[in-house]
Amino acid sequence: MQELLILTFIFFLAGFVQGVTGFGAGLLAMPLLAFYLDIKVAVPLCTLNGLVITAFLSVMLKNHIDFKKIMPLAIGCLPGVVVGVGLLKNVNENVLAALLGLLISGYAGYRLVGKIRPRPLHQAWAYLAGFGTGAISGAFSAGGPPTIIYTTLTGWSKDEIKATLSGFFFITGVTTVIGHVLSGLTTFLVLRSFSVTIWGVAFGVYLGSYLSRRFSTEGYLNLILSCLFFLGLFMFVSAFGLGSIFDHK
Repeated sequence: MQELLILTFIFFLAGFVQGVTGFGAGLLAMPLLAFYLDIKVAVPLCTLNGLVITAFLSVMLKNHIDFKKIMPLAIGCLPGVVVGVGLLKNVNENVLAALLGLLISGYAGYRLVGKIRPRPLHQAWAYLAGFGTGAISGAFSAGGPPTIIYTTLTGWSKDEIKATLSGFFFITGVTTVIGHVLSGLTTFLVLRSFSVTIWGVAFGVYLGSYLSRRFSTEGYLNLILSCLFFLGLFMFVSAFGLGSIFDHK
């Protein structure tokens, strides 16, 4: 019972973070879940709760969802996953994670202090961002940054950015859940834990989305970039074993 309460609180925090920023639930939840659950339980459980978050945000932001913005990302993501899995099998994962972490932090830091102005981008960049998201997801299960970076450069409003991220992550989440079910990873234990933790994640995303209304578009972009900066640092540190939280399993 105590463990379920802890898991529910973890998902409350995860839902709150993504409710505010539009991303980051899995990146926050997975390191914490690893202290209490086997990775084969934590991943499908996190994916199910992530689907609740993105479904809620997609419905809340339905008036801002534009499938012309989402579909290039989704199409580019599919071959990216294949490439990412191949990289994971054949290239040192720690080296890739360290380089990716530096790239993300470097970009976010430069955007926070630099003078880059968002502007309309050619649709080809959406396919490329989707491909990068798929590749990183296949290799690290943390593929959000390329799509997040792309949306911060477009000049879209805060709600357009959150709606695009939520719609895209909902589509990829549904695909992942189906894969977990067909592969047998979604067990009775996963479903039992989900039936309890869903209440924490639902309240968290509701509260986070309510508070996010207080941010201007500029303030929202600065919040996203700050999260990306620290995410990149975390990935870089983790690559050298300081964040290898799964080793105790």
